[in-house]
Amino acid sequence: MIRDLVRDKAKALPTDANAAHVTALRVWHCNYWSLAPLEQYPNLRTLVVASYPDSDVQALAALAGLEYLSLLHMPHVRDLAPLEGLRHLRTVRLATSPGWDSSGKVTVVDSLQPLANLPGLKHLELFGVQPASRSLQELESAPELVSLRASKYPAEEPRRFYMATGVTDAFAPSPGVADWS
Repeated sequence: MIRDLVRDKAKALPTDANAAHVTALRVWHCNYWSLAPLEQYPNLRTLVVASYPDSDVQALAALAGLEYLSLLHMPHVRDLAPLEGLRHLRTVRLATSPGWDSSGKVTVVDSLQPLANLPGLKHLELFGVQPASRSLQELESAPELVSLRASKYPAEEPRRFYMATGVTDAFAPSPGVADWS
């Protein structure tokens, strides 16, 4: 079952009586103060969020079966460590708001190592999300990584990474949810 929450003006994520049946959820530019109630979706496989409100990704840690994660605009997040427990993640897309692109703003995270520690991560996009070092080196240990797209890094850094790892610069696959256009 697919659940689509788009531009909801409520301040809290609504309770969903069918949450156990939801496998794909999109939370698109809603006014929620927190996404901590996502834990009500124990069978979620796909999560797409635009305007992530929380200051950390701890709200996602309970989503053990998550395979596809896309977070667009997560300006307060610094620590990606809670994602390490999501052992089924195959695709991760992290990006700043498109409005930040022209101004050069980035989201600085403590480390990319939690992503490298995901055993099945195959596709990663980091658009305007980077550690203070502006290096992709931590990702060189990602055991299954096939593709990486990155922006706002020094031009030579992605090239160095591709040469060192053999990873391609292909885009991550879409979530495969037909109802989302």
